[in-house]
Amino acid sequence: MRTKFRFRFRFPNRNILSSIPPKNLRPFSQLSSTPLVPPDPHFPEKIASTSNFPEKIPAEPTSQNQVLDTLSRHRADPRLALRFFKGVERQRGFVKTADVLCLLLQILASKPETHGDAKYLLNNYVFGDSAPAAKVLVELLVECAGRYGFELSDSRVFNYLLNSYVRANKITDGVECFRAMLEHSVLPWVPIVNILLTAMVRRNMVEDARQVFDEMVERGICGDCYTLHVLMRACLKGGRFDEAERYFREAVGRGLKPDAAAYSIVIQAACKGSDLNLACRLLREMRELGWAPSEGTYVAVVGACVRQGSFVEALRIKDEMVSSGVPLNVAVAVSLIRGHCMRGDVNSALRLFDEVVEAGVTPNVAVFSVLIDWCSKIGNVEKANELYSRMKVMGLQPTGFIVNFLLKGFRKQNLLENAYRLLDEAVEGGIASVVTYNILLLWLCELGKVNEACYLWDKMIGKGIMPSLVSYNHIILGHCKRGCMDDAHNVMSGIIKSGLNPNAITYTLLIDGFFKKGDSEHAFNVFDQMVAADVVPTDYTFNTIINGLCKVGRVSETKDKLNIFIKQGFVPTSMTYNSIIDGFVKEGAIDSAESAYREMCESGISPNVVTYTSLINGFCKSNKIDLALKMHEDMKNKGLELDITAYSALIDGFCKMQDMENACKFFSELLEVGLTPNTIVYNSMISGFRNLNNMEAALNLHKEMINNKMPCDLQIYTSLIGGLLREGKLSSALDLYSEMLSRGIVPDIFMYTVLINGLCNHGQLENAGKILKEMSRNNITPTVLLYNTLIAGHFKEGNLQEAFRLHDEMLDKGLVPDDTTYDILVNGKLKRSYTPVGA
Repeated sequence: MRTKFRFRFRFPNRNILSSIPPKNLRPFSQLSSTPLVPPDPHFPEKIASTSNFPEKIPAEPTSQNQVLDTLSRHRADPRLALRFFKGVERQRGFVKTADVLCLLLQILASKPETHGDAKYLLNNYVFGDSAPAAKVLVELLVECAGRYGFELSDSRVFNYLLNSYVRANKITDGVECFRAMLEHSVLPWVPIVNILLTAMVRRNMVEDARQVFDEMVERGICGDCYTLHVLMRACLKGGRFDEAERYFREAVGRGLKPDAAAYSIVIQAACKGSDLNLACRLLREMRELGWAPSEGTYVAVVGACVRQGSFVEALRIKDEMVSSGVPLNVAVAVSLIRGHCMRGDVNSALRLFDEVVEAGVTPNVAVFSVLIDWCSKIGNVEKANELYSRMKVMGLQPTGFIVNFLLKGFRKQNLLENAYRLLDEAVEGGIASVVTYNILLLWLCELGKVNEACYLWDKMIGKGIMPSLVSYNHIILGHCKRGCMDDAHNVMSGIIKSGLNPNAITYTLLIDGFFKKGDSEHAFNVFDQMVAADVVPTDYTFNTIINGLCKVGRVSETKDKLNIFIKQGFVPTSMTYNSIIDGFVKEGAIDSAESAYREMCESGISPNVVTYTSLINGFCKSNKIDLALKMHEDMKNKGLELDITAYSALIDGFCKMQDMENACKFFSELLEVGLTPNTIVYNSMISGFRNLNNMEAALNLHKEMINNKMPCDLQIYTSLIGGLLREGKLSSALDLYSEMLSRGIVPDIFMYTVLINGLCNHGQLENAGKILKEMSRNNITPTVLLYNTLIAGHFKEGNLQEAFRLHDEMLDKGLVPDDTTYDILVNGKLKRSYTPVGA
């Protein structure tokens, strides 16, 4: 006896996949806003019954067996079968069973003119809640086909059922139906499977969709181009770019000829997966097959080329795109402009921007963002500001990122007023964030304007923007730079009260601040607090402590500390050893510096330019110029280029040895490698020539500095004026002194001593007296040495009254005459052993 299923009965769901919550399901109409398959008369958009002729309703109730027998007799005439079914359906007491429905569906599906009726019945049945489980319904259809002789090879009714499940948003039921069909060797149609796969991907059932496809392939159903599209898009959605390329390759291997859309998708996958060579090869292959790459395809490849540094290839593809009739678009323009900037060629990026605008492409916010960012980075703030104004004129709303880029540019040029105006504009436009304020807070704190930073802090809070931990760290930095460690510690307390947790940077800033103030005890207390708070010290923290010990003259303790830190997981770097080496050099312990250098090399840490510069400086100061030269050779052998500091140390060492030949050699080498001599280098060279009485060479260097707009400092003028006075060139010396004053350089006690000594030595006592009065006007108290020089000069000229007056002036100024003073007053001359400064 056959089992009968009533329509109202719902079998337990045997879905293999987890069911989808109703809120995640959308009406099928939303899934197929664009046709998934070409229009087919067998799949009308709206299904309606075609059998509207009058039916004769039997007078007496009909049994299920009678219904089945009658339907079976009407098998050749599906319309008559449907009319009969509708008649019986209206009988009172008639119970509709799945057996009846299955037979009717098989009959309706057997003739083209009633295909629409079959789909209509299935849609109504599946959309209801009384249908059995999908697998059971497939099995009933299979059983019905076998009993009444319908061929399973004609899988139309099964595919209609599968399509109905998708239309009803019953995707897991659809997957169950699909698998039940395969289990009974009923082959699903590719267009229907494509609809199922698309629905699954759109509902983020990507892994399940891949399983369905694999099961298709196992049964020899390989799909078509649209199947490939769906699968590759699923891979893109899940970030599995290599897998998208694999699907493409396997499809081609099975004989499928990909269409333009398939090429476009796989090229995008290759671009996102950073396989630039594959993307370019597929693009070339696509063109060779006669497919025209879309604008989006070109955008993807150009963008990938720029990201991976193949800028020349990006330009070539752009030219290919334009020559193929695809006009230059803003997306490609953004990529190319960014590419120029990443190569450091911002001027070319600006030229491309002008070309793009001339070509009629309207730049968007992204274009302006890239250009403003890079113009600010290279210090061309004027251009960045011009671009900012231009985008506003075009009606484009600046983003917070753009404002922040421009603020950083203003910071580089120290244009604080411009920055404040921009901040006010950003606040008014509602795009200022805590990051915006943090840029200004850091800037002010670096300038030492902590009070101004605190005012800005209050203003930020007044606008409803709460400080971040970065904000607090900036204020701590400001207080530390000023040495106000109590204020810095109070800010730390404010962090905790605000509910934030200090991080490694917070503690390290405080440690560094205490070390710079010379308070190593408090620095280590902060470090202990950091460890107690379970904040893991970073390499920056450990390096700060090592550097701090070196700064406070406790370099000898660094070795023990370093060993403790290494046990805690710290891996020393060149920065660590550079601090230790430089500390020893500053203490004059060059042998200890050498020992630290050897330990550094034995630990496998490569010395860098800073390491060699410190050692060269130390060797030069210790008159070990041969070792300094050896370090110079080591640098060259390792391909390291000396920086200006290293050259400065070598040049100064040779100048102090009065070896101007080698000093000049390194000065020329410095120029040859493209470095620009700084004031320190010129100072060493000028002093070196002056000490050899070669004032002509010294003055030529001074002239060179003036021509190159290199600022001359007080020390250089002191050397030059002292040398000229020693040679008796008083007029030239005084001219140079006047030049110095005209440049706003204020003389110090050393300059005044050199001047007065030189003038006295050449009998220019009146001018020397004028200089003495100038010192008083500038609130600089002369030294005993300087008075001795003047007194001796007046005694030599017989001006005893002036000599004794100067002696009394000394006493009035609180200066205590020394033995030399009284020797001059008693004997009328300086001792032979006495050599005035600057002589």
